[in-house]
Amino acid sequence: MTTNSSPQLWLYDTTLRDGTQREGLSVSIEDKLRIAKRLDQLGIPFIEGGWPGANPKDVQFFWQLQEDPLKQSEIVAFCSTRRPNTTAATEPMLQDILAAGTRWVTIFGKSWDLHVTASLKTTLEENLAMIRDTIEYLRSQGRRIIYDAEHWFDGYKHNPDYALQTLEAAIASGAEWLVLCDTNGGTLPHEISQIVQDVSSHLSLVISQELMTKDKGQRTIPQIGIHTHNDSEMAVANAIAAVMAGAKMVQGTINGYGERCGNANLCSLIPNLQLKLGYSCITEDQLTQLTEASRFVSEVVNLAPDEHAPFVGLSAFAHKGGIHVSAVERNPLTYEHIQPEQVGNHRRIVISEQSGLSNVLAKARSFGIDLDHQKAEAKQILHRLKDLESEGFQFEAAEASFALLMHEALGDRQKFFEVKGFQVHCDLIEGKETSNALATVKLAVEGKNILEAAEGNGPVAALDAALRKALVNFYPQIATFDLTDYKVRILNGHTGTAAKTRVLVESGNGRQRWTTVGVSTNILEASYQAVVEGLEYGLLLHSQAEAVVKASS
Repeated sequence: MTTNSSPQLWLYDTTLRDGTQREGLSVSIEDKLRIAKRLDQLGIPFIEGGWPGANPKDVQFFWQLQEDPLKQSEIVAFCSTRRPNTTAATEPMLQDILAAGTRWVTIFGKSWDLHVTASLKTTLEENLAMIRDTIEYLRSQGRRIIYDAEHWFDGYKHNPDYALQTLEAAIASGAEWLVLCDTNGGTLPHEISQIVQDVSSHLSLVISQELMTKDKGQRTIPQIGIHTHNDSEMAVANAIAAVMAGAKMVQGTINGYGERCGNANLCSLIPNLQLKLGYSCITEDQLTQLTEASRFVSEVVNLAPDEHAPFVGLSAFAHKGGIHVSAVERNPLTYEHIQPEQVGNHRRIVISEQSGLSNVLAKARSFGIDLDHQKAEAKQILHRLKDLESEGFQFEAAEASFALLMHEALGDRQKFFEVKGFQVHCDLIEGKETSNALATVKLAVEGKNILEAAEGNGPVAALDAALRKALVNFYPQIATFDLTDYKVRILNGHTGTAAKTRVLVESGNGRQRWTTVGVSTNILEASYQAVVEGLEYGLLLHSQAEAVVKASS
């Protein structure tokens, strides 16, 4: 827990620039604006918005934020040093940076002599001039500078004297932050720690001399930051090692998005730094928004959330083994390193064939069902669970189906409708890329038989549409239900086309999401089971919500 005396760390998010370099990730201007505003709510001090001028999208992004500024965060423009053998004042890309209108600008420059000669194809001295000229020019235009020392650790290990000269050039030109970048992601924590300490010791003398001789003690002393990549699965550990060695700024991305293997994951860094090491990063209230922010960003960029991500993953505080569940029920500290609510997550009791009675009782309580472990119903549910999972059902990922199973065992499962039968017909028209499907369903609702048909671009879509069409007149709330995800797994592939199939269907109503499961050797039968239970559970939620409203009125 942080206090007023906790040392301050400055978070710098680069999801909108470095994070979007992840393969398969693409965002629109609207997406970028939504993410920026969500990070602003989270209290991230610096948000790197992109490289103005590199593409029209980033130009418009910065323009729109000038019209509708963020409330807490500083939006930062990103750019390289000027090109070799030019001047910063005549460099067109720096004019785009100025037009972005940000107070802070991050400039990256080459630290590794190999990159200077092989990539830039210029001299070591010209590279130093590029760093000095670019920073001095932007400073003269009223901008504050964060200097990203690209490939810093590789450069330092190959030629430490020259790497240090690049930082000295940035210091002399007025950079306020010196961010050491492990761009290739190959450095290990003990190296990070030692190099950051060495750099701090060397620069303390250089900075003191610079302040005394040039600015007479009036300039802000530059501080060190860290930017790590995850190519060795060390990005978070390396960032923490740098902080422990004296770094005051930590750069990273939400969910660790980034090129190749990604960047340091802020969703892991923030709670580790704040809850474990006592640094002040964001407020405690903002920290409780971390899980929601992580999932929000994953939704906007259209990537499935990592359910096993530390701190913010759906399974981060999930307990499956019966002994674990029993212990956690008595004292959460037995199997949880923090309180899940501190990061906006929650404890989950997972139901599977490995479950004991304590799992069933805990899961029942999470659904508002009070089970007595001495009653036959509790043991009946456990036995039924294990029987079904032996057949291929999986309830740890389909909690809504398990809730319906519990209500069935207790004899209070509401019968909103009964499916009497269904047929699905598919047409594959030669020369067309898509096929058409027609589903017909026969249901009994409130004593009435209903026959309905609907088309879809596939058999499951047609079946789902026919069911909704038949039920919506009786249950208008079904119009708000969406089928948000559909997963199929072959359970015994060695049997070929006769293999048993498990289907997981995720549904939602705009406020909640729930998952149901079906298993059969017929993929349509398995899909039918999952889709029908998804509709049934949604109606159950609506019925329960109405009951609560009536009870309170």
